[in-house]
Amino acid sequence: MRLAKITTRTGDIGATSLGDGSRVAKDDARIEAIGAVDELNSQIGLLLVETLPNPVHDGLIAVQHDLFDLGGELATPGHPLLTAPAVARLERWQAEVSHDLPPLKEFLLPGGGRAAALAHVTRTVCRRAERRLVTLQKSGGPVGPEAVRYLNRLSDLLFCLARHLNREAGIAEPVWRRDR
Repeated sequence: MRLAKITTRTGDIGATSLGDGSRVAKDDARIEAIGAVDELNSQIGLLLVETLPNPVHDGLIAVQHDLFDLGGELATPGHPLLTAPAVARLERWQAEVSHDLPPLKEFLLPGGGRAAALAHVTRTVCRRAERRLVTLQKSGGPVGPEAVRYLNRLSDLLFCLARHLNREAGIAEPVWRRDR
């Protein structure tokens, strides 16, 4: 399906169409999940504006495509598009970026370098998208079997990427100090 026209006015009464042609309220749990995934994809786009190592840049582009698939899956209930290999790809990537990171002895504060800080913001947006998918599942809306797993792995990866980006930039990770 291609959009011939952006402004259709069909949503002016507070409803929108899904990929199967059905209409739902704009505050429906499914639309909330679609919006959260879209926001996550946009946040990754903002992170991609930063100068990133090529493997990180290319990996995030692949994630954006996966998230577009997830948005399509959510917009067309009952047609899962995310696959187990996509989840496995995130797991492998996390293992790669984490292998040289020191174990955590304290909680980290989001921040450090700009790219790492944006990765932390992206992680929190990812967690919100994950919560919206869980809400959709609880309400009985069909969600593909890999969707929540994918976002759960992605948020873990984004945390590790933030740490990795700080390390690559030679920036100390901001540590929470309970003795302050």
